Amino acid sequence: MTFFEEGARVSVLTAQPLDRLLTYRAPEGGCWQGAFVEVPLGPRRVLGVVWGAGEAGFDAAKLRAVGKVLDVAPMRPEMAEFLRRVGDYTLTPMSQMLRLATRAPGLMDPPSMRKIYRLGGREPDRMTEARERVLEVLEAEGRLGFTLGELAEEAGVTTSVVKGLVKLGSVEEVESPRDLPFPFLDAEMAGKPLAEDQARAAKALRAGIEGGRFGATLLRGVTGSGKTEVYLEAVAACLKAGRQALVLLPEIALTSEFLKRVEARFGQKPAEWHSGVTMTERRRVWRMAGEGGFGLVVGARSALFLPFRDLGLIVVDEEHDTSYKQEDGVLYSARDMAVMRASICEAQVVLASATPSLETWANAEAGKYKRIDLISRFGHAVLPEMAAVDIRSEDLPANRWISPTLIRAVEGRIEAGEQALLFLNRRGYAPVTICRACGHKVGCDHCDANMVEHRFLKRLVCHQCGESKPMPDACPSCEAEGKLAPVGPGVERLAEEVAEVFPTARVAVLSSDLFGSARALKAQIELIAGGGADIIIGTQIVAKGHNFPLLTLVGVIDADLGLQGSDLRAAERTFQLIRQVAGRAGRGDIPGKAMLQTFQPEHPVIRAILSGDEEGFWKAEAGERQAAGVPPYGRLVGVVISSPDLDAAMALGTALARADAPLVQIGAQVFGPAPAPIARVRGRHRVRLLIKAPKSVAVQPALRAWLSRVPVKGDIRLSVDIDPQSFY
Repeated sequence: MTFFEEGARVSVLTAQPLDRLLTYRAPEGGCWQGAFVEVPLGPRRVLGVVWGAGEAGFDAAKLRAVGKVLDVAPMRPEMAEFLRRVGDYTLTPMSQMLRLATRAPGLMDPPSMRKIYRLGGREPDRMTEARERVLEVLEAEGRLGFTLGELAEEAGVTTSVVKGLVKLGSVEEVESPRDLPFPFLDAEMAGKPLAEDQARAAKALRAGIEGGRFGATLLRGVTGSGKTEVYLEAVAACLKAGRQALVLLPEIALTSEFLKRVEARFGQKPAEWHSGVTMTERRRVWRMAGEGGFGLVVGARSALFLPFRDLGLIVVDEEHDTSYKQEDGVLYSARDMAVMRASICEAQVVLASATPSLETWANAEAGKYKRIDLISRFGHAVLPEMAAVDIRSEDLPANRWISPTLIRAVEGRIEAGEQALLFLNRRGYAPVTICRACGHKVGCDHCDANMVEHRFLKRLVCHQCGESKPMPDACPSCEAEGKLAPVGPGVERLAEEVAEVFPTARVAVLSSDLFGSARALKAQIELIAGGGADIIIGTQIVAKGHNFPLLTLVGVIDADLGLQGSDLRAAERTFQLIRQVAGRAGRGDIPGKAMLQTFQPEHPVIRAILSGDEEGFWKAEAGERQAAGVPPYGRLVGVVISSPDLDAAMALGTALARADAPLVQIGAQVFGPAPAPIARVRGRHRVRLLIKAPKSVAVQPALRAWLSRVPVKGDIRLSVDIDPQSFY
């Protein structure tokens, strides 16, 4: 890295919405390229990074000086290169990329001490519900401590409750540096005994780590095959090599169980980075990433942008999961960017899944990625038996969704002391509320979307913008009272039916909108895993890696649901979701069964799920995509124009469609403009264009040239999504 003497011109990248680097004078004592700095910008002081030498065309006397160099590890060249390449690929301004890479509070604050609160040694003389919650939070976290505000917020109490426990000696108040290294993870501790194919897979992953070079591996294993234990061996090898490891998980609710497994394997919990982590802890993780103050961090997709000192391994668990695609702000795929980051810093990347994305499968088929298969479940567990329930031949009453065949199967499992899961990928009570007097469907005032009844909340909720309102007594259109009726089932309505059909069963509903915090969701999952429910009703959240030892039956209420619509990934996602959900059954010693309720058991996707012929499914799906020239055998780019004025949005879309010469030159086609499937969100009209290009071309330069031809004015917004995952 280049060192700049005091007074030298330096260019600084800030996180402010500017389209250029700013030139300053290096501060007293000089600064290194990559240094995080505080610089004056107008009357404010803002965060920036010394990006290189400054421009020479300015009068040196008029240049302002860098305010100060921050006491954090400088940005390493490979991190700067990663931000540049992600920005180039996604057409994102560098200021926005820097903002994504500095999402931690207080980075400009000087190192200081703080008061933290942790468990003391005395029991309070009088236990109250509020005091008990405080002590439970401290016991559960097992960390260095909370600030006063964080502890009060986590426990849902006032700060006076915490201070009262301090006086009693039940909680300890101590001075501590704000940011400390994380506990050492012992890579020499023995892991669980591995089966033969697991040991072979672990050996291959360790060899990749020890080689110290870039490599990408698809770790494909049937559900329950022990993929986690295998890639934890790769983590151990990475830690032994003195490098850092990152494990990405698709869902916060998964972290609790995973952290326990890491602690059992390495003696300590790793660092965490996700929305459930406090702001104080986020700053600590960010700083320690650059200083090498942790060996392993477990996080959500944004953890990919932490400033690691020496990243040697990235694991993308459940790599097929759609939550790895960022759908607002910087539009990126964490799976794809993980491969990019690993290639830049000579690290290994492991893409783990029971049902890999077609993109990853195709890269493995083409030899770009190595592939390791785990074909059997760990221990005595066996894969569940798969069966279809043809709804056409079932005597199913109106407004009922559990078939007699499935009811009998659930009853048998409950009588045996086992658990059954009923899966329906619809939140709320009913997806549509209709007036039986005039036919009006209750919609959102700000979006072109039906409002979903959430009976547990006694409200209607828009799943596009989050708007909610009380359930009306009268129709908003014709004002007829008592005529509003729910149409179709959601998990809440299914729970109502379960309560009637199985009146003595203990029922638990798992849906992301029913829990106010990650802690509450984790508690419910732990309750279920401990046998605290007979019947589990869940949305797709139940498919994401949870282990319920007593669960032996999975009933998919509507296996046809995901096959509707024109999404090019509909078949792939339905296959993945149902195979993942079915895999929750029989993970213990008792064999499991999965039953799919369907109106079309002859559908190719349903037949592939039932037969278990995954390779046959991928090959058939790949053949169709290749013939159509769509991903992963072609390029797609989505462009969304939004405006309060529909005519203005459509006019810009039409102008772009007519100015398509730069795209035509690379063999691309432009489709549209057309109203988006959800044509209005938060009061803004949405118009879409879709660009289809050959796989072999670099589409970004042509896109830049195309977009530069038509200016975007006023309150119109335009977003470009390279490799879109959704088309709403």
